[in-house]
Amino acid sequence: MMYGFEWDTSTPLIFAWSILPIILIGLTVTLQAAAAGFAIALVLGLVFALMRRSRFKLVSWTTAVVVEFLRDTPLLVQLFFLYYVLPEYGLTLPAFLTGALAIGLQYSAYTSEVYRGGIEAVPRGQWEAATALNLTRREIYRDIVVPQIVPRILPTMGNYLVAVIKETPVLSVVTVLEMMGLANMIGERTFDYLVPLTLVGAIFLILTLICSAGLHWLQKVLPKAGIPLR
Repeated sequence: MMYGFEWDTSTPLIFAWSILPIILIGLTVTLQAAAAGFAIALVLGLVFALMRRSRFKLVSWTTAVVVEFLRDTPLLVQLFFLYYVLPEYGLTLPAFLTGALAIGLQYSAYTSEVYRGGIEAVPRGQWEAATALNLTRREIYRDIVVPQIVPRILPTMGNYLVAVIKETPVLSVVTVLEMMGLANMIGERTFDYLVPLTLVGAIFLILTLICSAGLHWLQKVLPKAGIPLR
């Protein structure tokens, strides 16, 4: 029994049906963690990409080092550092926030490279023309750069969204009870891991298929030449 639910292990199908409400509770946590982590990755990745294009070498080099560190160290190590090391220095974060932040930091390093590649793909002549027209840096990015890079970076960003969703089970190591964590608890109490893990795997498969379908739809409806922002 868990969360007030009882389950029947007489047959695999009945067992799966009886534990489904519990797994769906974990699904909510999984989606929330994935959404929060990916939002952090999108925003922080853009900040990193812009900082790496800074004219000040100290800023660009420092950002490059930070991005490489985040990209080249395991997510689990970063998660443990945030959850177990920071409290020793007086900074204690809730487990869910720590998990979302760890995922966001890790994937911000990847998204920053996607942003940077998209920005650098804009022809140099367009930057020079915009400068000649006396456009501000903000206007250049808003009216020229961003509308062009969105269709280019969308497929890769979609792949990272799927990856973030599949990374959420790692949060169970810091007591965040998402789908995989709950499935393991059910397996420990019933000595049957096959049904709960299979159910969780099927749900992850459905989520990734939905994301992939949504990505393909966006690629079809968005104009290839770019998205006008106004």
